[in-house]
Amino acid sequence: MSLLLRVSQIGKMASAEALQKLETRAVAAEKLISLLKLQIAEAKEQQKGGATSSGELETLKSENSNLKQEVEAWKIKLTQAEIANGKPVFNKPGSTSVNPLAKEQQEPVEEKKKTAGDSVKAEKKEKPKKETKPPKEDGNEPPVDVGRLDLRVGHIRSAKKHPDADSLYIEEVDVGEEKPRTVISGLVKFIPEPEMQDRMAIILCNLKPSKMRGIMSEAMVMCASTSEKVEILSPPAGCKPGDHVLVEGYVRNPDVQLNPKKKIFETCAPDLTVNSSKEACFKGVRWTVNGEAVTSQTLVNVAVK
Repeated sequence: MSLLLRVSQIGKMASAEALQKLETRAVAAEKLISLLKLQIAEAKEQQKGGATSSGELETLKSENSNLKQEVEAWKIKLTQAEIANGKPVFNKPGSTSVNPLAKEQQEPVEEKKKTAGDSVKAEKKEKPKKETKPPKEDGNEPPVDVGRLDLRVGHIRSAKKHPDADSLYIEEVDVGEEKPRTVISGLVKFIPEPEMQDRMAIILCNLKPSKMRGIMSEAMVMCASTSEKVEILSPPAGCKPGDHVLVEGYVRNPDVQLNPKKKIFETCAPDLTVNSSKEACFKGVRWTVNGEAVTSQTLVNVAVK
């Protein structure tokens, strides 16, 4: 009679009758083991008298060991079946026995715990992304045009070459304030130094001051410009330092200081030109001071820089 039972059959035994049969077989198996032990003892006695061969004794020992292992495994399965059906445990395996079914049942639980933990971690990691709100628009922000530029008439009192830059002039310019401003211009290659002295010009006064070769420049001289020739724009006769440059159709509302990040001058620059009549313009509209046009000396249809 085979003592091995299929695990699938054990899993399906849910009735008290099936459990009773399992218990009966367990008792029978234990009796069989006891009988085999007795036979081994008898064989040992006979071996002493030379009646039994050593080969037969070893065979009995091997069969006994295999039966013990099969019975122990079968008792473990029986115990699991009893627990699953709510029955008291009659055949508790020895403390040293390995319970393969218990391990099989434990692993899915641990797997579930692990999966659940991973899920919680994933939920913690996957926090909802904060919505990126667009920057608020300032309703009081004026349009970006020539009206944001503080263009004034200036008087270049004097100019000299920069000690550390061959192409730069350092100019002292009166723009109608308490004290003159220091302005640095890259005009050495285009305008002789004598022509830079005591002359009127148009000055952009609200650029952010910046150092040029160690000296702070506080404004910019506006010029009609090409790659080969540059001319300082001239205000109409009779103007005085500080007079405002106006452009018809654009409200003069200059920033105190242009914010470099907003690139206001850079936005306006492509529309600053000199027309065919040598008049400085913004989008084709003339710059004027006291109603008269700001002009170049000879250059036409060029950019203003």
